[in-house]
Amino acid sequence: MSLRLLTALAGCFSFADWKGDGSPVHLFGRIKTELLSGLTVSLALVPEAVAFSFVAGVHPLVGLYAAFLVGLITALIGGRPGMISGATGALAVVMVALVASHGVEYLFATVVLMGLLQVTAGLLRLGKFIRLVPHPVMMGFVNGLAIVIFLAQLTQFQVTGADGAKVWMTGWPLAVMLGLVGLTMAIIWVMPKITSVVPAPLAGIAVVAAIVIGFGLDVPRVGDLATIKGGLPEFHIPMVPLTLETLKVIVPYAVILAAIGLIESLLTLNLVGEITGKRGGASQECVAQGVANTVTGLFGGMGGCAMIGQSMINVQSGGRTRLSGISAALFLLAFILVASSLIEQIPLAALVGVMFMVVIGTFAWQSFLIVRRIPLTDALVMGLVTVVTVATDLAVAVVVGVIVSALAYAWNNATRIHAKTYETPEGGKVYQIEGPLFFGSTDGFDELFKPESDPGLVIIDFMNSRVVDHSALQAIEALAVKYNAQGKTLQLRHLSRDCHQLLSRAGQLMLDSDDDPNYGIAVDYFVKTGSLGGAH
Repeated sequence: MSLRLLTALAGCFSFADWKGDGSPVHLFGRIKTELLSGLTVSLALVPEAVAFSFVAGVHPLVGLYAAFLVGLITALIGGRPGMISGATGALAVVMVALVASHGVEYLFATVVLMGLLQVTAGLLRLGKFIRLVPHPVMMGFVNGLAIVIFLAQLTQFQVTGADGAKVWMTGWPLAVMLGLVGLTMAIIWVMPKITSVVPAPLAGIAVVAAIVIGFGLDVPRVGDLATIKGGLPEFHIPMVPLTLETLKVIVPYAVILAAIGLIESLLTLNLVGEITGKRGGASQECVAQGVANTVTGLFGGMGGCAMIGQSMINVQSGGRTRLSGISAALFLLAFILVASSLIEQIPLAALVGVMFMVVIGTFAWQSFLIVRRIPLTDALVMGLVTVVTVATDLAVAVVVGVIVSALAYAWNNATRIHAKTYETPEGGKVYQIEGPLFFGSTDGFDELFKPESDPGLVIIDFMNSRVVDHSALQAIEALAVKYNAQGKTLQLRHLSRDCHQLLSRAGQLMLDSDDDPNYGIAVDYFVKTGSLGGAH
């Protein structure tokens, strides 16, 4: 293979972003790292996809096909190379009610509609609104996610009792399970200090699997969850009636799933971007997730979104390009087609150990240190998002966090409004307003003025303030009425251009002033008409 061909291959997989000397040796080393990262991720995808299939009430292959198709398509065209997508628990818990009440065909139709909604969101560039998520919400989200991942692994410490119910391990089986989990974690911790030839998580899985298989230890394995053997996913149009009743059933679920999928994917996009030092395309990721889910629904998959846990495994294993995500999806397909018997022998303890290390690496431990140094509101938001994430789901937690943060910001700005006053040589009184005038500060704004005792000429100077919304306009209107009733003149000065335009659109500003290029200053409130008139 010539160097020119290698360079072309590198361009296809965004190898231009890789650091190195550009030599074939470095390129081959980079490819090896990406492929091994993909293999590690694919091994962790199997039990997750099977488990989430059980949660949703569908056959394990439905979850595995979703992990393959969603993972492959988003790896190819997603907004952030290195991200991993697949079937997730956040979506599965919403799907279970639909599957239980209407069957799996309605689920496939819902996933197709979900994908179309996500594509629409991407084309409308709605992904940019993820920037409205404050940092305390992100930290709470990450901490809550780490706890959710940890709690999800605890189910692997359960076995089926004599009565068919799940019971916790005890005695020697529990000791062996904990020992294998601890060994996996120790290997992952020590391996990077020895060599980087093989990703540490893959080394941990390989060593523990070799011990279990070699010594014939009786511990839970992947095959105990379900068989993963199957064929290629086949094109399948959802068998549902094309009626208004069908839409009434699937539209609510599709909207919820689309929103949850996009929120989780965009937060993963930001998190991976912070770790790798590169930002991704939010709207591009929305389109990629939508295309992936539309295709998945037409090939018998349960749909999915970005997976933060698996994305962290990929990043920590050295995956930085699209090749790692593509190879993870292809390895998963290979497991389904030809290697199911081998993969089913992998002990669950090894995969639990990998996920526990992900938990340790994902949790924002510094949040304990900074909680006393940040505003109380931010600390409360961080804790609230963490709790809601664990109690409900990630999307609800993020929405709650954003709403609480917005309300706190609005309240903070509402209490900031005040005024400095002084008398003019002509005997008038000037109010210099400080702080934004919007719906939250209108009451405070009104309390600043004393129409009964003020002189005949009152000037409101907005040099250090802004008129933000319709509530602000109404507050000014109401104040003008009060001064009008007292037979006094009110003037507005130093309105910024956007405030000036806002008043104009509201029909309260009749004539623009041109004496100040930076401010649309000076509008008189005439006592005779009670409305904003000519320029001052």
